[in-house]
Amino acid sequence: MEDAKRIKPIGEIGIGEKIGFGLGDFACNLIYASLSSYLLFFYTNVFGLSAASASLLFLVVRFIDAFSDPIIGFIIDKTDTKWGKYRPFLLYGAIPFAVLAILCFTVPSFGGTGKLVYAYITYILLSVCYTFVNVPYGSLTSAMTNDQQESVSLTTYRTFLANVGQVIVAFFVPFIAELLTKTMGLAKAWQMTMVIMGIMGGLLLWGCFMTTNERVKVPKEHTKISIKDVFIQLRQNRPLVVLCIFFFVIYGVKSVVSSTGIYYVTYYVGREDLVKWYSLAGTLPALAFIPVIPWLANRLSKFQLIIISVAADIIGMLGLFFAKPDWIIWIFISRGIASVGNGMISAYMWALIPETVEYGEYKTNKRMGGIIYAIVGFVFKCGNALGGVIPGVVLSATGYVATTQHQSAGALHGILMATTVIPIVIYFIAIFSMKFYNLDKETYARISAELKERNAKELANEGN
Repeated sequence: MEDAKRIKPIGEIGIGEKIGFGLGDFACNLIYASLSSYLLFFYTNVFGLSAASASLLFLVVRFIDAFSDPIIGFIIDKTDTKWGKYRPFLLYGAIPFAVLAILCFTVPSFGGTGKLVYAYITYILLSVCYTFVNVPYGSLTSAMTNDQQESVSLTTYRTFLANVGQVIVAFFVPFIAELLTKTMGLAKAWQMTMVIMGIMGGLLLWGCFMTTNERVKVPKEHTKISIKDVFIQLRQNRPLVVLCIFFFVIYGVKSVVSSTGIYYVTYYVGREDLVKWYSLAGTLPALAFIPVIPWLANRLSKFQLIIISVAADIIGMLGLFFAKPDWIIWIFISRGIASVGNGMISAYMWALIPETVEYGEYKTNKRMGGIIYAIVGFVFKCGNALGGVIPGVVLSATGYVATTQHQSAGALHGILMATTVIPIVIYFIAIFSMKFYNLDKETYARISAELKERNAKELANEGN
C-alpha cells in the first residue's frame, strides 16, 4: 500500500502532482493528435487509400466505439486494486497504446484488400486501447479531488500540457517526417516518426501513474453498478447529456480544422513548406491563455466564458475564409486567433466533467466516473471522426486528386469550405446546446456540499 502520509488532502494537491497528472494528457495528445491531424493525409497520400475509403473507415471505427466504450467504462468502474481504480490502466496500457500507434502509421507489404483490412484492424485496436487509457485518465480528476477550484486547476495543468503535446505534434511530426523522407522514403519516414511519438507517449503515461494519487472516498454502495444504472444515469443526468453534445461539436470542429489544415496550406495557399508553421500557429498561441482560465472561471459565468472562446475561434476562421492565398501574415494571425479560442474552450470544458459525475451521484446514489468518461470519450471520438469523414466526403465530392500537386478550382473551394465555413456552422450547435446546461456555479456548490455531507455519513456508518 502507498504511504498515506505523503498524499496531500483534497484541496491541497501540490504542483508536482498536478504536473504529473498533466503528463497523461501530454502523452495522449502526442499520439491521438497525430491521428486527428495526419491519419487522413497518411491514408490518402502515403498508405494509398482513396478519400472515400478512408472516410468510411473513420465511420466504421466510431460505430464500433459506440459498443466498446460503454463496456470499457463499465469494466473500469468495477476495477479495484492496490493502486486505485483508474491509475493501473495507465501502467498497463502504455506499451500497447504506443505499439498500436506505430502500427497505424505503418504501410504493410500487402495487396490492396490486405492493406485495407490491415488499416481497419490496427485503427480499431488503437481506438479501443485509447479508451482503456484515456477514460481512466480522465476519470482520475474526480478521484483526485471533489473540490471545484482544485478540479479547474488540475484541468488547467492538463490542458496546458496537452497543448504542449499538440505543439510538438503540429511542428515536429511533419518536420521529422519530411527530414526522414530524404533518407528512407515517405512510408518509412512516417513510421519512424510515430516510433518517436509512441515511445515518448508510453514513458509519459508511466510518469502520470507514478506521480498521482486517488484520494476521494466513496461509499461502497455507490460503486455497485449494473447496466440498468447506465440508462438511469443518462435519463437523470441532464448536464451530462448537454455536455456530450458540446464535446461532440467542439472536437468535431477541432478535428475537421486539424485534418484540413495540411490540405489548406499545401493546395489552397500553395506553400507546402509552411505546413509545420501553420500547425504550430494553431496550437502555440493557446499556451499563453490557458493559465488564465481559473481566473476567468472565477469572474465569468460558464456560458459567458464559452461564448467568448467560441467567438474568438470563429473570428479566426473567418479571417482564413477571406484571406487570399498570398496573404501569409493575415493567414497566420487568423490561425493564431482561432487557436486561442479553441484552446480556451478545451481547457474549460474538461473541468465540467467532474461536475456531471457528482451531479449523477447526487441524483442516483451511483458514482459512475468510468462510465461517464467513457460516454464523453465515445462522443468526442465521434467528433474526432468528423475530421476524417467531413473532409473525406468534401474532397471526394469536389474532385480532389491525391496524386497531383495542382488541384481543380472545385477541389480548392471544397478545401476552403471544409477549413472554415463548415466548422463555423457546426459551432452554432455548441452555443445552442449549452443554453440547456442547468448546473451553474451556485447550483453545483449546493449539490456538492450536500453530497459531501451525505457521503460522510454513509462512510461513517460503514466504519461502524
